[in-house]
Amino acid sequence: MPQIFHHSTNFLARLSIFGAIFIILALLWVLAEINRSSWNTGAFVERQQPLQFSHKHHAGDDGIDCRYCHTSVETSASAGIPSTQICMNCHSQIWADSPYLEPVRESARTGKPIEWTRVNDLPDYVYFNHSIHVNKGVGCSTCHGNVAQMPLMYQAASLQMEWCIECHRNPKPYLREKQEIFKMDWRAPANQSEIGAQLFARNKVQDSFALTSCSTCHR
Repeated sequence: MPQIFHHSTNFLARLSIFGAIFIILALLWVLAEINRSSWNTGAFVERQQPLQFSHKHHAGDDGIDCRYCHTSVETSASAGIPSTQICMNCHSQIWADSPYLEPVRESARTGKPIEWTRVNDLPDYVYFNHSIHVNKGVGCSTCHGNVAQMPLMYQAASLQMEWCIECHRNPKPYLREKQEIFKMDWRAPANQSEIGAQLFARNKVQDSFALTSCSTCHR
């Protein structure tokens, strides 16, 4: 029986199969990178606010503690958005006539809250409690970055599930002493493995099985 196809077609067939597999894998890799990119997650994109507000100036230069503005971060699921009155506690005397602060003064006169632009926004189906994390030893900068160096706020992490799960599987490297929770420039010390293990036990942090259970974050 005469040979219909030339021997070279065997090579072409193999090349086509392996080429198709390579292209599929490359496309999957590209999709994964796009999914993790700032274009999709919104990370590292500075958010414009209705008035010029700098965390670097307030938290960094002036050393204002996070809890002065975010009053419920230790007791509630929400960290709390500062009310106009909190702003006016200082700005009724400092820069009281600055045109940049007219939206604050107008808010104080009318009682209409300032509509701040949300920076860190989890999906509605995700449950997150600030007080639990803070009281277990997770500091602000672990999730929000060093806001004391941010003239304009931006989301410092992807906030994707894989990012949360990474910490929930092994939270010990991120745990710190209570007096360091609100320290923006915190760096894990050389003996963090020892400190983290102690805080894990002292603060009664749940094991990784409980922390990675679906119902922990999806309720």
